[in-house]
Amino acid sequence: MAELVISEIADADEGAVAALWARCGLTRPWNDPAADIAFARSVPCSTILIGRIGGDIAASVMVGHDGHRGTVYYLSVDPSRQGEGLGRCMMDAAEAWLKDQDVWKLNLMVRADNTAVVDFYSALGYAQEERINMAKWLDPSRRPA
Repeated sequence: MAELVISEIADADEGAVAALWARCGLTRPWNDPAADIAFARSVPCSTILIGRIGGDIAASVMVGHDGHRGTVYYLSVDPSRQGEGLGRCMMDAAEAWLKDQDVWKLNLMVRADNTAVVDFYSALGYAQEERINMAKWLDPSRRPA
């Protein structure tokens, strides 16, 4: 694997990161990636890390916390580079960022039918916990049909 250089996202990276998320099938009509990127960058408790190989963005992850627990969103690896260990590297970087913020636990939400992703996180040491995930749409106009 070529060297992956990880850094925080810059203004010039936003479009390429949103395009990467789309190529990876991570975007949904009710989540505007540009707005998600802008929001993550606007507060000190979140960031977007990007991984470059040879100057090209090959991977990214959005990471944030509530002061106690961290959460990861949009972990993405360019489809042409999947299977090279880049996802693991990005998760290591996300975990390190959270540790630097004195966050002691990382929670993940994975769609139940996404077994490949569940297997990926299991291989990284994540375990399923008995919880009920509940949600309420505060803006019903954004709720998927």
